[in-house]
Amino acid sequence: MSEVKLQDKTETSRHIPVLLDTFLESVDPIDGIWLDGTFGNGGYSRALVNSGATRVIAIDRDPEAQKSADYLKCKYPLRFNFVLGRFGEMDALVKKEGFASVNGIILDLGVSSMQLDQAERGFSFQKKGPLDMRMSKSGLSAYDIVNEYSESDLANIIYNYGEERFSRRIARAIVSKRSKNLIKSTEELADVISNSIKTPKRLKTHPATRTFQALRIFVNNELDELVDGLEAAERILSPHGILAVITFHSLEDRIVKRFIQLRSGEHPLSNRFQPSKQQENIVSFNKITRKALTARDREINYNPRARSAKLRIAKKIKYHDFPINRDQLGIPIFHRTGALK
Repeated sequence: MSEVKLQDKTETSRHIPVLLDTFLESVDPIDGIWLDGTFGNGGYSRALVNSGATRVIAIDRDPEAQKSADYLKCKYPLRFNFVLGRFGEMDALVKKEGFASVNGIILDLGVSSMQLDQAERGFSFQKKGPLDMRMSKSGLSAYDIVNEYSESDLANIIYNYGEERFSRRIARAIVSKRSKNLIKSTEELADVISNSIKTPKRLKTHPATRTFQALRIFVNNELDELVDGLEAAERILSPHGILAVITFHSLEDRIVKRFIQLRSGEHPLSNRFQPSKQQENIVSFNKITRKALTARDREINYNPRARSAKLRIAKKIKYHDFPINRDQLGIPIFHRTGALK
């Protein structure tokens, strides 16, 4: 292995994961084999090893995560494994590493601080860079979608994956701009969005926030990947194993919430007028958190990104080979009408 220059003063140690203390307090004690499905800078993996996990298996689809992983592998050669891949395939990846099951899984969803800080990755509208947004550096980029998809397709993507009420106005502005010159940078796209909608000055979020979120989710197929990951977690967790998921927007949180409800015998869409019968034969999880846990004021003060974070935790009871009904999870459905060349 080549020399790793990461030291305790590098990003790996400076980066403090969102809701880390809340997570550790909620699942104490940490022991056995844990899987960190969204490695990023390695903050959760490091905390798991330091908190008593006998082995941590980390997964990330981003090749850039290898640098931080190499450092942890050097420091904990017998207790840390890193695999380049998607957490939606975690059961196959874990078995390939020689393990039949794991005792706990943590998923810290969304884009990492490392990715946001690298302008050349194109994730942030606050940094000028190429329109990219690919976590794995392969496949369609945001540039392809912004400059090739039809106006109606763009509007549907922005609305469904960004929950942006001005989606059609923004899509119209994008198509108008690219008819003159292709939109190549994050700065150009952010300007197009900002100029297309009037937002109150008191608004704390940038006008481009929801559109950038929508494009990133679509480019990386994040919602389907999340469901794949939840189903894989159900298969690979040992009895009494812990599933912990941190989300950052309502689309993700709704999917996680409904998945846990369905797998704990509840029906997320039932009410007192239309109660549903609990399907005891497919109950595979017990809730540990009745409601989502959120960041304390102190954490939000030093890490504003924590403001929107929600943590949900469940304990595995047993596995049932019963497919989830994805329609009940609230995943937006997108049907492309065709590209505009």
